[in-house]
Amino acid sequence: MDFDEQVDLEHLLFLDRRCKTCGEVKNLLEDYYQTRKNKGSLPSSYSYECKDCMKSRVIRNRKKNTPVHEMYPDW
Repeated sequence: MDFDEQVDLEHLLFLDRRCKTCGEVKNLLEDYYQTRKNKGSLPSSYSYECKDCMKSRVIRNRKKNTPVHEMYPDW
């Protein structure tokens, strides 16, 4: 039995990852943003939060565009 025949490249690479926010298991290459561009396509170069959760978090935490006269008290 040859060890090289038993191990495929898919066994060594993580193709699925569980999102830390929603808990769903999604495809690493399609559903996660790459955070470290200089690392290539290593699994550690991808975010732990899926694209959908990251978009909703950014929209939820976006700074409100308030006019200047509402920010300061009228003295």
